[in-house]
Amino acid sequence: MNVVRTTSDGKPMHTRWDVLGMGVIAVDDLLYVERFPQPDTKNLILTQCRQGGGPTATGLVAAARLGVRAAYCAILGDDELSRFSITELEREGVDCAPIVRRAGARPHQSVVIVERTTGVRTILYSGEGVVNPTTAEITGELVARCRVLLMDGYVAGTALCAVELAQARGIPVVADVEIGADPAAAELVRRADHLIVGLALGQQASGEREPEAVVAALGSANRACCAVTVGDRGCWYAERGGPVHHVPALVVPVVDTTGCGDVFHGAYAAAIARGESVERAIAVATVAAGLKATQPGGRAGIPNWETVERFLADRGN
Repeated sequence: MNVVRTTSDGKPMHTRWDVLGMGVIAVDDLLYVERFPQPDTKNLILTQCRQGGGPTATGLVAAARLGVRAAYCAILGDDELSRFSITELEREGVDCAPIVRRAGARPHQSVVIVERTTGVRTILYSGEGVVNPTTAEITGELVARCRVLLMDGYVAGTALCAVELAQARGIPVVADVEIGADPAAAELVRRADHLIVGLALGQQASGEREPEAVVAALGSANRACCAVTVGDRGCWYAERGGPVHHVPALVVPVVDTTGCGDVFHGAYAAAIARGESVERAIAVATVAAGLKATQPGGRAGIPNWETVERFLADRGN
């Protein structure tokens, strides 16, 4: 299959990006309630809204807001949800030219229930109509256009070839993997240059319990960075299998934790693409994810670079 991607005006792509993302995009319908519903009860919805979501797509929005050139590769259709998803990305400055349009394809659709009293959320999602890229649609020419490749574990089965293409060209791979992802995600965990996971996945992958031990088990001299995020407890990370460091979470009034992990990954990838050190990238990601939690939805609270720098200065970074 010869895949020809074009810009929105029909011309061939000649663009280079700082961060290219391959992974989940979603449409999130957010429902805010006072407390999470118990079985067999009725509950008042305090407010509701629709936003773009998905680990990789939201990560790319974070990267774009931090001032880097971001692009998204996926298979989408011409339905309402696909159009909404693309419009939301383009509004944020994410280049959607790498998206392949195919009849019947759709993004994930999620219902996100957010508990107003704590800001904690539960996600109910459907993958009906979701189509992942094939190896023929992930080309060396496409991957070579980026400085950093951002991937999540939900497309690992068909997009691991992108890892090979990137690493053969010296392009670092930032991986966002969750429990319940594609069974092939274990290979992405093994091969990612920059692995950033939540504690639950880290425990599952390493057999360890404590964050420091998880990082030590999953890190290696061949991995640029291994990091484990643990919500309000902060982040533990190590470079090249070296000493494990802890970075406290940003102390903020939490409104909604939806998308915090996605923003962490996108901000980290953006910082690496800008040439920042791993230490600085972790600090940038920590601040960006913390600030996101102060506003509802997965994207509304994502800060720009100037805001992040101001908070970093206050933290002594």
